[in-house]
Amino acid sequence: MKHTKQSTGGTSFHGHEVRASVADLRKICGEPAYESNDGKDKTNYEWEMETESGAVFTIYDWKEYRPISETEVIEWHIGSHGGVSSQQAMKEIYSALDNLEQ
Repeated sequence: MKHTKQSTGGTSFHGHEVRASVADLRKICGEPAYESNDGKDKTNYEWEMETESGAVFTIYDWKEYRPISETEVIEWHIGSHGGVSSQQAMKEIYSALDNLEQ
C-alpha cells in the first residue's frame, strides 16, 4: 500500500470500511491528499492510495459533518473501482494497522 500518482477519479464505495483514527491513518498512509477538518463538507479527509497490486483506492470519512479529533476512532469508507480491489485495500489497511500495535 502506498500513495498513488494514478487518478482516483471514478472510485466509489463498495461496502468496505475500516475503523481507525486520523492519527493512525497518518502513520500508515502519510498525509492526506485532501484535508479540511471543519465539518462543513461531506468529507474532512481523503487519502489517495494504491494496493500492492496497483489498484487505486481512497480512504475517506463520509458525512461526519463535524471536526474529527486526531485520536477518535471512526469508520472510514474505502472508494475503489470494484468490490475486489476495495476488499484488498481493506485487508492491506488492517494489516498495516495491526503492525502499528506490534
